[in-house]
Amino acid sequence: MTSETITARFDVTGWEPADFPGIDGDWVGAIVMRKTYTEGLTGESIAHFVSSGTEEGGRGYLAAERITGTLEDGRSGSLTVHHGALQHPGDPSAFGYIVPGTGTGDFAGFAGSARIEHDTRGAFFVFDLG
Repeated sequence: MTSETITARFDVTGWEPADFPGIDGDWVGAIVMRKTYTEGLTGESIAHFVSSGTEEGGRGYLAAERITGTLEDGRSGSLTVHHGALQHPGDPSAFGYIVPGTGTGDFAGFAGSARIEHDTRGAFFVFDLG
């Protein structure tokens, strides 16, 4: 596969608290998050999102996300991404990876890094395939 960068803008469309059996206290939380992808890739996803801390003081998160959609060139399929960050002010710790072997359809064989970035228009994924 040749090197390729895909930028995929999204909106969070669902945020449902989830139980975390066997975990006592409020030091960790779980959410089922849903997103709609609107640019670069159109489609939707569901993510299992686990976090500790607060948005105001600093938070760490980990997520496993299944994305299904169509790229601007017409290729379509699904893939799974594992991603996370420390999310404290000014921290560049965002990381993520397309899980090898999870792609379907035209996304079969996709592998590489995946990171969430933000600009004045909002959040977006940058996938570096290669």
